[in-house]
Amino acid sequence: MANLDRVRKEDPFLLQYQPSDLLIASEFLNTWLPFLSRDLCHNCTQVLSDRIRSLDPELGVEAEPSHSDKTETPASPSNVESHEHCCDINYENNSSGSWKDGDADGDGDETNSLGSWKDGANGCSEPVSEACKGILGAGPSIETPSHRMSWADMAQEDELEEEEQRELNKQMIDISGSTGEMKISKVVEKPKLSREQREYIRFTSVKRKKEYICLERVKGKLVNILQGLELHTGVFSAVEQTRIVNYVYELQEKGRKGELKGRTYTAPQKWMRGKGRVTIQFGCCYNYATDKNGNPPGILQNETIDPMPDLFKVIIRRLVRWHVLPPTCVPDSCIVNIYDEGDCIPPHIDNHDFVRPFCTVSFVSECNIVFGSNLTVVGAGEFSGSIAIPLPVGSVLVLNGNAADVSKHCVPSVPTKRISITFRKMDEAKRPIGFIPAPDLQGIEPLAYDVEGTKSLNSPKSEPHRRRQPFGKEGRTEARGFGENGSRSEPRNSTWGRRGSANKWRVR
Repeated sequence: MANLDRVRKEDPFLLQYQPSDLLIASEFLNTWLPFLSRDLCHNCTQVLSDRIRSLDPELGVEAEPSHSDKTETPASPSNVESHEHCCDINYENNSSGSWKDGDADGDGDETNSLGSWKDGANGCSEPVSEACKGILGAGPSIETPSHRMSWADMAQEDELEEEEQRELNKQMIDISGSTGEMKISKVVEKPKLSREQREYIRFTSVKRKKEYICLERVKGKLVNILQGLELHTGVFSAVEQTRIVNYVYELQEKGRKGELKGRTYTAPQKWMRGKGRVTIQFGCCYNYATDKNGNPPGILQNETIDPMPDLFKVIIRRLVRWHVLPPTCVPDSCIVNIYDEGDCIPPHIDNHDFVRPFCTVSFVSECNIVFGSNLTVVGAGEFSGSIAIPLPVGSVLVLNGNAADVSKHCVPSVPTKRISITFRKMDEAKRPIGFIPAPDLQGIEPLAYDVEGTKSLNSPKSEPHRRRQPFGKEGRTEARGFGENGSRSEPRNSTWGRRGSANKWRVR
């Protein structure tokens, strides 16, 4: 096992891939091992099995002898003798690249990679049928040097389905060194939840905070400047977040190469701390300040820009279906902010070229967003305000009411890399010339909090899963964000309200 672990950690080819990719490859190859090792001698079968085990050390530990319910025919001496040179077969004749070639230069594996099944040779995305769409949906199929599994493959399963599939398909494989006998022990199949049941479970598990309070005097009146602010957590699983982040980095690379239209991609030079974050805009080009052509802040009517990517449309549908955004305000534009350490967003109120509400999804690392009717700059990337609210990784912050129109907000210099995606709906009168609404973002219906979801969970087929995910009255209420505990959010620092007239937060 030490050798297997060393191979996994030191092999330069394996180091190109994420652990989740190696786990997928390990499970896939384990399932196909009986076919792949057919007609191979015992030694070659052992080498192949060990190589597959090296992808997943946990599988190697669990794959102990015994407890098998399926046995392959032992390799006979004649078989071993007749195939003692099987390692040399097809090395010279494999026109699409061999393992040997792949180990040498890393190119030979391309046509045999999992991603190549659905990706085109040039890495372009292909249409994906409806049957291939999971709860998160199937985004464009994009191939990169370090992530060769296609988007159609990756987005087909959500995290719960992936975990279930792992339990159902995982096979324990061991080959006895003394007899050459290959033993395969398969986990007994459990009843499966339907896709709708899994989505309902996750939907009702979303935590929602909607009662933020921060009182300030605005035009002589005491106002809750955070009225209309909501924070939703649990909307995106860790697996889904990884897919989204990887896709954003792929878009960034396309932007660097000039493969995105017009001002879709912008990367100003960093001339001081807190300046120059990378932005990628879709649907419309928003001008933050008066530009060199004299265009005022707002949506540029004649600027060429790329349309909303398919994966982001899937995110939008999730936000509407799961009651994060209302169906009357389906976003048709977005801006991706890619932060390096020290980058920030200065105090502002979002332009009214965009209707309310709008939302921001946070990825990679947690940071604070600062609110206040009077935000002040105290240094490069440092701001003073009334209240700072933490944005957990994977959370969705919705701004509406006073939180969007009375209070300013800003993101101080971030301590580490971060990605945020802000989704907004344009005022129809402000849309760019020639803008066409996406047909697949029309008529999105939110999931219903009704008995249908609970009825499906009460079916005998899903009983084992229902016990693992109890949904009593109290659990559902809290999940909806109306529980007595957890529905109201307090500031992170409880002393902020006792600072008198200097009721400010300095966020460094």
